[in-house]
Amino acid sequence: MPTKNIIRQLLLLRYKYISQKNFVYLLSVAVGLLTGIAAVTLKNFTYTIQSILEKGIVFSHNQLYFVLPVIGLFLVFVLTKYMFKNGITPSIPPFIKRAIPSLLYSLLRQKGLLSYKLIYHPLILAPLTVGFGGSVGLLGPAITSGSSLSSNLSRILHVDKKTRTLLIACATAAAVASMFKSPIAAIVLAVEVFSLDLTFASLLPLLIASISSVLTSYFFLGDELLFNFNLTEKFNPRDTAFYMILGLGTGIASIYFTKMYFAIYGFFDRFKTRFIKLLVGGIAIGIMLYFIPPLYGEGLSFTKDLFEGNYLHALGSNPFDKYTDNIWVVIMLLIGFTIFKAIAMTTTFAAGGVGGVIVPTMVMGSALGNVVAKIINNIGLGHQVSEANFTLIGMAGLIAGVIHAPLTAIFLIAEITGGYILFLPLMITVAISYMITKNYMEHTIYTKELAERGDLLTHDKDQSVLTMMHLDTVIENDFIPLHPEMSLGDMLKQGVSKSSRNLFPVVDGYQRLVGIILLDDIRTIMFDQSLYESTSVETFMHNPPDFIYYEKDTMKVVMKKFQDSEAWNLPVIKNGCYYGFVSKSKLLTAYRTELINFTS
Repeated sequence: MPTKNIIRQLLLLRYKYISQKNFVYLLSVAVGLLTGIAAVTLKNFTYTIQSILEKGIVFSHNQLYFVLPVIGLFLVFVLTKYMFKNGITPSIPPFIKRAIPSLLYSLLRQKGLLSYKLIYHPLILAPLTVGFGGSVGLLGPAITSGSSLSSNLSRILHVDKKTRTLLIACATAAAVASMFKSPIAAIVLAVEVFSLDLTFASLLPLLIASISSVLTSYFFLGDELLFNFNLTEKFNPRDTAFYMILGLGTGIASIYFTKMYFAIYGFFDRFKTRFIKLLVGGIAIGIMLYFIPPLYGEGLSFTKDLFEGNYLHALGSNPFDKYTDNIWVVIMLLIGFTIFKAIAMTTTFAAGGVGGVIVPTMVMGSALGNVVAKIINNIGLGHQVSEANFTLIGMAGLIAGVIHAPLTAIFLIAEITGGYILFLPLMITVAISYMITKNYMEHTIYTKELAERGDLLTHDKDQSVLTMMHLDTVIENDFIPLHPEMSLGDMLKQGVSKSSRNLFPVVDGYQRLVGIILLDDIRTIMFDQSLYESTSVETFMHNPPDFIYYEKDTMKVVMKKFQDSEAWNLPVIKNGCYYGFVSKSKLLTAYRTELINFTS
């Protein structure tokens, strides 16, 4: 039986016997399972490449491993150009450079319909990038692959846009849950990133997808964890001030991280070809790796070594080995790592690599937290703090600052440490870091490009509804245009008598709007035949209260113009010419309809 007939039969059975609610629950299980498999495949492929390179190639023994990222980026370049000819993110505008922003854009402007190619592109390109030493993470590619799976599954099963959005959020939660085995943090991240209303209708599918994904991960990987930390020291209230200092430090570091991210992308955007970007980026990464070897790859082993106190092993073999018996040299090396992790990560992206932001952010935060603890312990205050605890909380502080997801940061660290012993210091550091960065910069590396173009959904329902509305849906074109030289008699014969409107645009020979006429403007003289030939349209026309510019005005701006002008109709100008009108009544009706769809 053909595949289409099988799907049709399944849909008929579904409409007969399965309610919409239960159907969404079943799809959540499927999305969790598929995303979990994608995440496991991604990790296994990456670690296989790393294992082969570590054991089978002499680069590491001769300290020539810094050339590997160039090879990895070149392989990604070749595959993208010759095998994946439509690029890494087909159908996504080029101004969007990362996985999560592309998903947010797709949900808003493309109804969540993602190319099926995004299922396997990240599973191949990200392991090549990270396995060969690119300083990025695997979570972003896992989210992209899982989201594409859920999008295409919903397309096959004729799922509506709202349910498709929920399923993509489920895929995001499932990817995080599979990677970290932290289902609660996964749910919170999906809510914070996709601006979902935390209702039972959305919470239960997210929970089901997370559980399904975690079980899949356990089935294939057993108890293996991306991070595995066993806390030995509890929170000491006397350390509160130092955790506040850490919050300040991670807040400043988050601002640096974000600014460096956009600055490096701006630098690479100057190069005209991807191959030149690859060469420049590969050489830059190689130089950084030669002096700071821990920048190689995701950096998870680096964070584990810091947590366990093996900072010399974390730093690896580097040109400053003979000085590392001095703790201040170690501190400076860790500061260097903190500074250059953001540079190495963004350079990997800008050079054409494929990966994620969250894990590198956590690794950078762990280094910063460890630095703060070492400084406190060695400046002669006579007070010792837990370097392991500061290492973990530094991770949370940077996550909260960089991606503006404070609850995700708190629950993620709490879950990967197996408890809530550090819940209070986590809240202190995260709150301070988030407040600093949120006050300094409204948007994150995920949302800045979207917000500048008016393509960002937020938890502000009014803003989100206006963002989702399209100007084309409220433009009316059934107005009869008049010309300035037209006589009053011709206007009545050719315009008023044939129109059901009480508003008439006046345009010149180039279709440029030169004014408008309301029926009220001529009501008192429209039956005076002596004026039919002696007066013209130009006599009665006047300027509209405001204009709507098709190319640049967002729906938020349109609504504001109606509010300020108190007009009932405003003309739309497209390419300098008259295009139609927007009426307040139609605008408010469309707004209410979209609001009901958004909140139901």
